[in-house]
Amino acid sequence: MRLYAILSALLLSVTLISTPARALPAPMSEQELMEKSDLVALVRVLSVTCTSLTKDAATGEELPGYLAQLKVLEVKKGEVKPGAEVLVTWRAVPKSIVGPWTVDYYPGEEVVTHLTKRSGGASYASTWWNAKGDDVKAPDTRDLPLTPGESVVAKPEKQKQTPL
Repeated sequence: MRLYAILSALLLSVTLISTPARALPAPMSEQELMEKSDLVALVRVLSVTCTSLTKDAATGEELPGYLAQLKVLEVKKGEVKPGAEVLVTWRAVPKSIVGPWTVDYYPGEEVVTHLTKRSGGASYASTWWNAKGDDVKAPDTRDLPLTPGESVVAKPEKQKQTPL
């Protein structure tokens, strides 16, 4: 019985020691995010489209790829002007992966985000896993499309009305 307890403790120790190898890398500091980003802006997510499904080689899971259309509200860094629209792409990761490895964008949310221009210059990607701040405005939904070609569109913004 005592040998069983010792072996169990040893196995637990080995498991705990090996866990950090799969741990989430450290978040970037605000300064690091700013330096490594091509665009830092307050954005409104206008729509999210599922662009593809790719089978993960390790898990066999069908993972969606996404394209979000973002309207730039305020610019903190970058060449984009307020009112312009930019595209952001990302791919889901297997459910068994621990940690926030992807940065999801949800229709209707307003959030400050840090983006890097993809090679070819047509779209952006999140700078790091902590590239998106807390919501300034909550999203309309956190449900993302799962079928290629399917989109979820934000509710129209309420227009400010001025009296005549």
